[in-house]
Amino acid sequence: MGTENEGSTRTEAIIAIGVTKWFGEGETRVIAVNDVELVAHFGEMLFIVGPSGSGKTTLLSMLSGILRPNSGRVMVKGADIWTLNNDQLADFRLNTVGFVFQDYHLFPRLTTAENVAIPLILKQRDWNESINEARKYLGIVGLEKRSEILPVKLSGGEQQRVAIARAIVGGPQILILDEPTASLDGDTGRTIISFVKEQILNENRCILIVTHDARINEYADRILHMEDGHLSASDKGTE
Repeated sequence: MGTENEGSTRTEAIIAIGVTKWFGEGETRVIAVNDVELVAHFGEMLFIVGPSGSGKTTLLSMLSGILRPNSGRVMVKGADIWTLNNDQLADFRLNTVGFVFQDYHLFPRLTTAENVAIPLILKQRDWNESINEARKYLGIVGLEKRSEILPVKLSGGEQQRVAIARAIVGGPQILILDEPTASLDGDTGRTIISFVKEQILNENRCILIVTHDARINEYADRILHMEDGHLSASDKGTE
């Protein structure tokens, strides 16, 4: 596979084999992702870059168990996730993957701590225990003093940090960020990505970031380029 980090001894977190997704049928069919091969490793921050509409978010949705491919396989920690039944897929999304959406998707009527606690509540953890754990993770992202306020009172960078805390509170090994700097100014965006690499990435976690923001490319361990549904290696980190 041309996109694999050849010679690396790191464990493979995700392997995509011939993954394809189309929408519509017949003459209206649009191929969003076309026969993609990809390998991502634990301990790696991998960027997928490319213009809007190139298939980046569709690819991430298939890698994270949200959108079923029309063909191909997605192996996560050695298991083909698209052979799982619906309940198993739900467990996979809840326990293995943390997803940070472009628009944060914070609940406006919940405090920051309550927003972060949601994955724990879904795991049927005790409410007070979940809130205390959420406060701990807000501390990790530097927002320990903002736990009782509503998202509307947070800056864009602070909302992004809340979304990251929510994504990692359950200890997922795969963390996916979809256009994490799209709504942020350059300095704030670089601060967020630098923080994620220094504080969130570790040898047991793989981070995938979809972006068309070239200002943050310096933080990537490896960059793949996507255009018209095809994925290829870029100049950086292809060794």
